[in-house]
Parts: sequence; structure tokens; C-alpha cells
Amino acid sequence: MLQIVGHPPSDPVSTWFAEFEAAAVSPGARAFLDLLSSDACWRDLLGLTWDLQTVCGSAGTARALASAVATSGAKAFRVEDIHLATRVGRETAEVFFRFETRVGRGRGIVRLLSDPGAPSRLRAWTLLTALEDLKGFEERSGRNRPRGQSHSRDFRGPNWLDKRRNAQIYDGAEPAALVIGGGQAGLAIAARLRTLGVDTLLIERNARIGDNWRHRYHALTLHNQVQVNHLPYMPFPPNWPTYIPKDKLANWLESYAEAMELNVWTGTEMLGGDYDEAAGRWTVTLRREDGSRREMHPRHVIMATGVSGIPNRPDIPSLRDFAGAVLHSSEYRDGEDWSGRRAIVIGTGNSGHDIAQDLQSSGARVTVVQRSPTLVVNIEPSAQLPYGLYDEGRPLDECDLITVSMPFPLLREAHRAFTERARALDRTLLDRLEMAGFRLDFGEDGTGWQFKYLTRGGGYYFNVGCSDLIADGKIGVVQYERIDRFVADGVRMTDGRMIDADLVVLATGYKGQEHLVARLFGPDTARRVGPIWGFGDGLELRNMYCRTRQPGLWFIAGSLAQCRIYSRYLGLQIKAVEEGLLPRTI
Repeated sequence: MLQIVGHPPSDPVSTWFAEFEAAAVSPGARAFLDLLSSDACWRDLLGLTWDLQTVCGSAGTARALASAVATSGAKAFRVEDIHLATRVGRETAEVFFRFETRVGRGRGIVRLLSDPGAPSRLRAWTLLTALEDLKGFEERSGRNRPRGQSHSRDFRGPNWLDKRRNAQIYDGAEPAALVIGGGQAGLAIAARLRTLGVDTLLIERNARIGDNWRHRYHALTLHNQVQVNHLPYMPFPPNWPTYIPKDKLANWLESYAEAMELNVWTGTEMLGGDYDEAAGRWTVTLRREDGSRREMHPRHVIMATGVSGIPNRPDIPSLRDFAGAVLHSSEYRDGEDWSGRRAIVIGTGNSGHDIAQDLQSSGARVTVVQRSPTLVVNIEPSAQLPYGLYDEGRPLDECDLITVSMPFPLLREAHRAFTERARALDRTLLDRLEMAGFRLDFGEDGTGWQFKYLTRGGGYYFNVGCSDLIADGKIGVVQYERIDRFVADGVRMTDGRMIDADLVVLATGYKGQEHLVARLFGPDTARRVGPIWGFGDGLELRNMYCRTRQPGLWFIAGSLAQCRIYSRYLGLQIKAVEEGLLPRTI
């Protein structure tokens, strides 16, 4: 029977794992069914399958586990640690464990509940199995770091810098993987792939890494806290501010690319690509900053262009009659240019609010136009409630494992509770906003801002002061449906009132990534891949961090934390394809 250090062999946790190991060598699903609660969920991140998948319900989970354990050859389950924890209102024994399969080593978490009919017996409520590394193809880090050279017998031979420069130019060479986009998503996956020994080129259309943050509006800072936002391998310094300014982050991203020895081409844009099924590689055309073009043939193209790529400019027919300036939020830079003038901001997500506040603080007279109800939550403490785990003093990798261990149905319940608590904390502000004519919502089924982000990429605002300005009447608010039309001097409302303007900012978001896929690879590829981001009918994000129906095409996006966490699993899949452990096609 499995022995846990500090626990007798007869304790309930040891008993559960011993029975789990016995079930692994038993035919059929019955033995697993006896170990699960009726509402059990299993989330697998490549641990026992080559998928990112969630299965819920005891019967379905038992069948899926029986099949996956048999196929993967899972064995050597070893308990690492046990904590008592309350998750989504339930007290559980939260057990961290390690295991092996034929191809890799994994780590997991099981949450065990007492069986109501037999209190001394435990049943699994949630189970996570996640791949950590591939046997024989481990990351080149820690004890497995590159050896380097203590000295060179040829003092005139190529040194480290010579080799770096040669690797970056790809003179007569081709990368195995091409990453499109040099933000946090692209940097995270490029760092993972390099550490796994996959030759990777990252291209960024801006002049410098970090420009996607550097060129945003003057006052921007991150809206979540520093301890949540580290990138792989290289955490932020411990003396950094809680909320990172955008230029500080931009400079860090640039230094990260250098420190991680990433092969980067800035000022480079991908014009398009075609996939050769027989050869298993792409033909892509890149345009360099000097206007020259380079054709390359990577086996993998990783789209790291964000949750959405192309600015969404709604068709407002009368807007062409407006004589002032019209900017999409992606083009907006600084409110100082509009001091003493009048501005209309269309859209009430984070960008719309922040731009409105930046304009108002620069001396502009601002009106925001609300197109649909918007979730508002104060930046502190309400918006930080979901990140409380990262303040518990646990190691970052442990927090990340706990984060991904909650299947999305239970995560929805957790965020419903966070949202109710935030509404209570923010009640005074929310009441004042409604009195000012601002319409509020709290997400589908009250699940709050996180699920708005995961399903549509926006529709919420973390209040850092703009909501107070609206509630105080210092920034005006009107509803879009009450606009009659735009005219040369501004906008005329249905009641005849005029709102004068010199500037209109379209804070109207971005189109989904499928539009960018169609532009770069053609409509047939876009149809083959299907929707990207959001859940559809499933329990995992669609086409994110996993193989798609287009061989060799991968997607990564999200917050710094999401990119840190899921770049591990995306990198392992690409490495597995490279080493012949995983087919290119689904």
C-alpha cells in the first residue's frame, strides 16, 4: 500500500491512492467509479492524453479515466503534499501528487471529500493530471541546463556572441517554429520552445519588442498585480511595484527576449502562408523592415497576436459626416494632444474608460457612449478577489497548478461568488453609476469579468477612477441607441440635443482571431480551424494552446499568467510532434 511520509499506511488518503493504482490495472471503469463523487470532474492537460480536456460526471469520468490510464501506461503515483482547503464552498483534502506515463512525467491535484454514507472513506471531487516533461526530451534548465564551455582551445574561434548572431540571421537555415507576435504570448512560447531545444524564430512587426505596450496611452498600468504576472523562467524583481506601468513592462519584455536568447526579427510582418500536407511544412512570406522579403518553411506557425487581432470599426454610416478626427483605440496615444477640446469615446470597456479618463485629466471635455451594459468592478479589492491564491505565500508553480486544477464548471461557481462579493463591496459606486445613466451587468449568470474575458475578450472595466468621474458628472454618458446621427460638429441625439466634438475614439474592440487567420492563410483554413477563444459547447477554450484541425497551426493568447501557464503545455505538444511522439493531425 502507498506510504505517505508522516501518514500511516491505513489513512484514507493513502487508501484512496492505493485503490486508484489498483483501478489502473483493473479492466473496465467500475473500479474508478467507486473512487469518484457523483459530481466528479477530471481535467487533463496532456497528462494521460494528448489533449487539453475536461470530463464531468462520475460515469463519464470513470470511463474516460479507465481508457486514458490504460493507453498512457500511467503508474508510480506518489503523493507530495496534502492541504486542507476550502474550494467553491467545500472543505476538501487537496492532495498534490506526481506520476509517470510511458512518455512523460506528470503532476496532479486531487480534491477528496468524505463519502456521506461512509465518512471514513474518501471520494474524488476534482482531479487534475498535467504533463510536466517528456522522458528523454526534458527542458534544458536547472540541473539539465546547457553545459557551455569553461574554456576554448581556439581563442580565435566563434564565441557565444558570434554563435548568437549567426543563429538569429538564419542564413541558409530554417526555423522549426515561427512565432507571430512579440507580446507576452509570443515571448512565453518562444522561451518554452527554446528551452525544449526547438529552433524558433519570433517575428514582431513593431520596431522593438515591447512596443505593443510602449505605444499605448500614456497613463496605462496593468490592472492586476505583479505577483500574478511573471513570465516563464524569469520572475519580476521583488522590488517591482504592485501595478506595473506599461513602459516598465515594455522594457522588461525587451530585456526578457535578450536574456532568454530568443531569435527575434523586429520590424517584420507576415504576409501570408500555405501549408504543404505532404512535406508537413509551411511556406510563409515575411516582409522585413527594409522592405525586403524572405520566404521560410517552418513546420509550425504559432499565432501569438492576442485574443483578437484586427481592430473592429463598426459601420456607423453618419460618422463620415463628422468633420473632426476619428481614431480607433489602438491608434490613440496621449490626451495632451486634445487638451481644452471635446471628445466622444464610443465603448465602455477598459480601453474606453481609460482613454476617457486620460482625455479628461488632460483637460478635454469628454462624453462616453455606452453601446451595451458593462460590468464595473473597483480595481481594489474587488478585481483582485480571484487572485487571492497568489497572496497565500505558496510557490508560483504550485499556485499555477491549483489555478488550472479547477474545471471550468466549478470555476464558474467560484466566479459567481467573487462577483456577488464584489457587488457588495462596490455597492455605493454602482448605485451612483446607475443614477448617472450608466447601465450595468454582471456577466452571464453573474459569473463576472473573468468569464466575460474568456468568452468575448471584453465587456468590463476595472475602475481606476473613471467610474467616479462618470458618477460625479465630470465625464458625460449617453446611450448609443439615443444617437440620431453624427454631424460635422459632433453628434445629434434623438431628443435634438447636440454634443459637440473635435475627436471621436472608437473603443470598440477587435475582431476575433479567425478574421486574421482568413487574411493570412485564406478562408478555407479559417473554416477548417473554426472559432478561436470562447467555449462553444465545450469545457475548454476553443483552439487555444492545442492542436487544431489545421496541422502545424497553433494559437496562444491571454494574460501574462495564462501565457506563462499554458505555454508549457503548448511547448510540450510541439516538442512531441517534433520527436514523433504525437501526430501532426488530430
